[in-house]
Amino acid sequence: MLTKKQITEIREHLEKAQNPIFFFDNDGDGLCSFLLLQRYIGRGKGVAMKSADAGNYFKKVMELNADYIFILDKPVVSEKFFEEVRQVNLPVVWIDHHENSNIPDFVNYYNPLLNKGKTNEPVTELCYRIAGRKQDLWIAVVGCISDHFVPDFYFEFKEKYPDLAMDSENVKEIYFKSQIGKIGKIFNAGLKDRTTNVVIMLKFLMKVKTPYEVLEESSYNQTMHKKFKEINEKYERLLEKAKSQKNDEGVLFFQYGGELSISSDLANGLRYEFPEKIIVVIYVSGDKVNISVRGKNVREIVLEVIKDLEGATGGGHEKAVGVRVKVKDLEKFKAKLLNIVNLKNS
Repeated sequence: MLTKKQITEIREHLEKAQNPIFFFDNDGDGLCSFLLLQRYIGRGKGVAMKSADAGNYFKKVMELNADYIFILDKPVVSEKFFEEVRQVNLPVVWIDHHENSNIPDFVNYYNPLLNKGKTNEPVTELCYRIAGRKQDLWIAVVGCISDHFVPDFYFEFKEKYPDLAMDSENVKEIYFKSQIGKIGKIFNAGLKDRTTNVVIMLKFLMKVKTPYEVLEESSYNQTMHKKFKEINEKYERLLEKAKSQKNDEGVLFFQYGGELSISSDLANGLRYEFPEKIIVVIYVSGDKVNISVRGKNVREIVLEVIKDLEGATGGGHEKAVGVRVKVKDLEKFKAKLLNIVNLKNS
């Protein structure tokens, strides 16, 4: 957890920020973290950070004339981005829960992994403690469940919204079978839409008062629901295909292509179906391959696998990792991962 002093410091930064920009990781935890802080101070714009590269992100800072930068739930941000920010002397507050040792000295960095008694609860939970808005309890639960974590305030949520919750402490069951889990899936789907529709979704979510307004399709949220239906149909089709194919005893490899990447969602779904296996979902697009890996101690395994692969990157949590490799190295990646897993299990 963050300390009381750290929470106070972050609140002070938020109060100082008159026109902040919030960069957040492109998933449910990142989105809900942004919503909690933006609704707390009632100002600021949100931008989903889909990669670590500087790209157009610094341009967004200048276009929006931001006076403060907040980075939420993003494990890696490019050095080039920080070089640009340093030149204009803008304050940066970075709240995260991933392993990270490459933090610029001018950044105000908060991570419970660096505190005494290390923890790595979702950034959504950290932001809920910072904001302290009981009316946003449901948003906090969506973000935590989306990041496969049951917060202690889930039970308070269950009392308030029994029809949306489940009488279970199994986070995967809650995510895949409850209505609050469905909201998490709607959020994740909405983030995969084109930029115009993501902006429409953010504007809706910054003002929405109850979770029922999200679940009930209306003219205000129809783009979210349309994208959710589109992605869910593809997800169900690919999930069934992955479940039916033959796979190694300890590892399930599944590869697919197309215009839309849903690797993280598929990896989570397959992990729910096959909890004892290491899940490796591979999405091929151009000369790059995006890979989502789930399973026990997979971060350690994956970092060992990619250390000798040119240009490969990867990171995440102990049981959930994202990886990027070149197409030409894909077979090497698969063979080395399988070899390490078999050695560990022998």
